Amino acid sequence: MRRLEHLWWPALQAAAQQPGSTVVLPVGAFEQHGPHLPMGTDLLFAEAVLDRVLAQLPAELPLWRLPAVAFGFSPEHLGFPGTVSLSAEALLAQLQGVAAALSEAGFRRLVLFNGHGGQIALLQVAARQLQQQFPSLAVLPWFLWSGPPGVLEQIPEPERSQGLHAGRLETSLMLALHPELVGELPAAEAMASPPAGLSLEGAVPTAWRTRSLSNSGVVGDPAGASSAEGELLLQGLVGGWCELFKTLLASDWPHMRPGIGTMQRQ
Repeated sequence: MRRLEHLWWPALQAAAQQPGSTVVLPVGAFEQHGPHLPMGTDLLFAEAVLDRVLAQLPAELPLWRLPAVAFGFSPEHLGFPGTVSLSAEALLAQLQGVAAALSEAGFRRLVLFNGHGGQIALLQVAARQLQQQFPSLAVLPWFLWSGPPGVLEQIPEPERSQGLHAGRLETSLMLALHPELVGELPAAEAMASPPAGLSLEGAVPTAWRTRSLSNSGVVGDPAGASSAEGELLLQGLVGGWCELFKTLLASDWPHMRPGIGTMQRQ
């Protein structure tokens, strides 16, 4: 049984005391994904991949998951109907409450399994703050698309680099997971590009609002998406994350020096 919400508290306490006990918290978002993908796309992806990973890993591994955080930090998508964006402070406070309970119970690791690219940096900040507050709890901020090598190479350029939101990548994966949730694909839009050497994301990024780039809410081009391509993406993600979780659980990483768990909380 991998889900902590299904355990009685004595069983949860016993789980926490296992060496290397690790909890995964899926973190999603509720935001527009163009006129053809659902608002909960990032959450659906994070949970679908994580649940497949957990089902494939050996049952004896000390690994459990929590109910997902459904709302995230999505200010770039405000201006489209329905987008819900927590403030950075609100999301950090929620994660702090989760980490406090896990630390108190005795768990050793918390993986923030994030499906929303717009909050990568915020969850990295959260991880550092939580590590300072709860020194005995290692916090790992992982992004769905950043871990397994080679997955994105299935998407041709320039869409691989420029399809940041609701483009071919996400559309293909949704066609594989929930084709009934995919609507009519929008026509490609001509979007302004940053000056040479700059980027929307990457080495020299800038903050941006989707409304400034796209009328449809798509940053990229979903044309060419297919369920077959999505199945390949899903296999790559699940296989890659299975290996990464096994590597983590076979190690003592992040290494804690003796006595660090007794440090005074800041």
